[in-house]
Amino acid sequence: MTDVIVIGGGPAGLSAALFAEKNGLETTVFDTDETWLHKAHLFNYPGIGSQDGTVFLETLRRQVDTFGVERKQGEEVTDVDESGDGFAVTTEDGEYEAPYVVLATGANRDLAESLGCERTDEGVVDADVTMETSVEDAYATGAMIRAEEWQAVISAGDGAAAALNILSKEKGDHYHDFDVPADADEAFGEMVDEA
Repeated sequence: MTDVIVIGGGPAGLSAALFAEKNGLETTVFDTDETWLHKAHLFNYPGIGSQDGTVFLETLRRQVDTFGVERKQGEEVTDVDESGDGFAVTTEDGEYEAPYVVLATGANRDLAESLGCERTDEGVVDADVTMETSVEDAYATGAMIRAEEWQAVISAGDGAAAALNILSKEKGDHYHDFDVPADADEAFGEMVDEA
């Protein structure tokens, strides 16, 4: 069983997966490649002067692959239920379990609804600042929780917030993911060289 299941392979989902796996939580991402990022050109993402959304997505995928995230590319999640000590995620290929689930399916809120996540008066999934929903240990990100603020950088931040909250629960009070240049040189030199 994996520690964290992320449903969605856009900026929110891949950011959550990156932070979780990098910090020792086995993470599986289900990615149907339907992210809006394919229609975007990034001019307003910090650190990115100008880049096609699909190219940026390829970079994100290489990052999560480098850290060892299990990416189930093209495998669509059809249902999510609470199960025992966590969640059961169903696809056409099988069932997977994890104690935590991150929903990162853009404006598609169907899985959150079937899981029983509460909604706001605006009709979006109700989540707190840590991205946790009304269902304990289930997180929602990006366009699922925002009526109109659908930006790649906001979604990536939401994914990071979800992962950091999960890490705080698992590793202790207010877990932080902060690296210094020596960390990159020592542990992630290959990835830095590719970028």
